[in-house]
Amino acid sequence: MKDGILSHKCITVCGSTACGKTHIAVDIASRYGGEIISADSRQVYRTLDIGSGKDLCEYEVNGHTIPYHCIDIAEPESVFTLYQYLNEFNRSCNDIITRGFLPVVAGGTGLYVEGALKEYDVPHAPENTELRERLMKCGKDELVGMLKKYPDICAKTDLSSIKRIVRSIEIAMERDSGVVRTSDREKLLPLESLVIGIYYEREVLHSRIRQRLLSRLEDGMIEEVEKLIARVPPERVRMFGMEYAHVAAYLWKEASYEEMVENLYQSICRLAKRQMTWFRGMERRGLAVHWAEGDDKDRIDMLVKNFMEK
Repeated sequence: MKDGILSHKCITVCGSTACGKTHIAVDIASRYGGEIISADSRQVYRTLDIGSGKDLCEYEVNGHTIPYHCIDIAEPESVFTLYQYLNEFNRSCNDIITRGFLPVVAGGTGLYVEGALKEYDVPHAPENTELRERLMKCGKDELVGMLKKYPDICAKTDLSSIKRIVRSIEIAMERDSGVVRTSDREKLLPLESLVIGIYYEREVLHSRIRQRLLSRLEDGMIEEVEKLIARVPPERVRMFGMEYAHVAAYLWKEASYEEMVENLYQSICRLAKRQMTWFRGMERRGLAVHWAEGDDKDRIDMLVKNFMEK
């Protein structure tokens, strides 16, 4: 009960890349009758399996598949917006609750996590390909300066990502033109969410990142990017993030294999730092985050047990 309104329990597991979020979330879901809602901006796309880290094999527990949502719901040729994600999140979360199960949110896209839990009222703006292509040619500082003219939208934008800055400018400019529709997505049932932030010390995390990167390359990430290149134009490939951009550069002979691996490793480490900055910032913006080291199972179990027994 929150402010006199019955709230439904929800557990969120967030953190940087390679911190083991999926494994922890699936373990919680398997023990408490839960279903996973992914909060990852690339896992929504079909065929982006290895590079986006879907790790669907981890959803298998004792011969039973933990149900998951917000994964494989869009084609890579299409643009999947934050508005669409929040609509899908609300629909999935309400469905899980209505059927009597526990929503367990898992992901590293901070904007998706925060937007969902704080119920961002995001306008629905159609894609403006011409505007987007023009903006992508601008420098980051110039783009941030443009976005600051729209302080309400700027405050909800991940300023570490040029792609997200461009999308926010697109929304803002189209809102001013009168094209944008007001939000009409399904209303989320009241939630009381325990947010668990997973972390590792820097050296340990970097070791995990390198190990996982090499494993993904062995598992066929290069072949996955080859197939993507055959489907979408180069600028679209780069929009899917560092794994796809760096491997594509190797396939286009813009970098050697060794250069690709090292550049990609460094890029992922920088991403992990930006992710943690976002999640730490969520605390300042009013979301309580309970931190636990990735291998501290006792603390994670205690947090979940105390929350579920309240």
